[in-house]
Amino acid sequence: MTIEEKEQLAADPNFWDDPERAQSILKVIKTNKKWVEQYDQVASTINDLEVLFEFQKEGEASEEEVDAQYALAMETVEDIEFRLTLNQPEDELGAVLEINAGAGGTEACDWAGMLLRMYVIWAEKNGYKTTTLWHTDGDSAGIKSVGLEIQGDYAFGMLKGENGVHRLVRISPFNAQGKRMTSFSSVFVHPMVDDRIEVEINTADLEWDTFRSSGAGGQHVNKTESAVRVRHLPSGIVVECQAERSQFQNRDKALQMLKSRIYEQELEKQRAEKDKIEAGKMKNEWGSQIRSYVLDDRRVKDHRTGFQTSQTDAVLAGEIGGFLKAFLMNKSKKDSE
Repeated sequence: MTIEEKEQLAADPNFWDDPERAQSILKVIKTNKKWVEQYDQVASTINDLEVLFEFQKEGEASEEEVDAQYALAMETVEDIEFRLTLNQPEDELGAVLEINAGAGGTEACDWAGMLLRMYVIWAEKNGYKTTTLWHTDGDSAGIKSVGLEIQGDYAFGMLKGENGVHRLVRISPFNAQGKRMTSFSSVFVHPMVDDRIEVEINTADLEWDTFRSSGAGGQHVNKTESAVRVRHLPSGIVVECQAERSQFQNRDKALQMLKSRIYEQELEKQRAEKDKIEAGKMKNEWGSQIRSYVLDDRRVKDHRTGFQTSQTDAVLAGEIGGFLKAFLMNKSKKDSE
């Protein structure tokens, strides 16, 4: 069905009689329009290059102008190739990103806080909305653990390569002797399921707890047990949520998060069945150190792809697009071999 045909469906007076179907159709229209716009952009850029090349032959354009247009065309094509790597159903979904400080006390907690800031800024720069689902402060600084919901199209697809251990090396601001310290924090990203993904859960398999919220939130967090924790007995998966002010809202969000975790678990099983050897490699890779941030040497390097930059301040200020792109392009290349 073409975009025009879907738009005709949306113009039907009874279109919103089935809200879920209506929203699904509108999302497809939006996605298809975006791909058409990107195709048109590539076609226009290449056409401009061809015209400029002809001008150069006639002495009406410089070689520098042609080179600049060629670089722009290549960048546009590479961006399309990059977007094509996001071709799994779950890639379109929002994401839940969890950060946990490793061993190392205050230093590790501060590093986890720095990572949280990096991802929040990246999300804001790229048009995503973020919501803190839970937050446990460090004893002196930073955070011990945090859960961040990142809402928007392809949030999971973009961030799925961030799974693993992130290593920080720096002159510690918490050490009076100014020693070089190494800290670790783990990052886990999974898709946040929505109405497009059906995950069946038996309520008899759930065990609920309530507790008082921690972290920012004013007096409210100390007065009511609005935060919730749910355990899925068959899988052992446990999630908690303290993002909302009411226990009812937190239960809904926790159930959505649980479905997301179960869905991610099922995806892992499918990957293992499809290719046990490669799935094993991926599991080991995601569970180990994936990236080092060496601040005094001005270097951030991804150990899986070899991509690196000396712009450490920019990376910690959310400029991680190069790392995300390198991982996805590298993974796509490996999958096609």
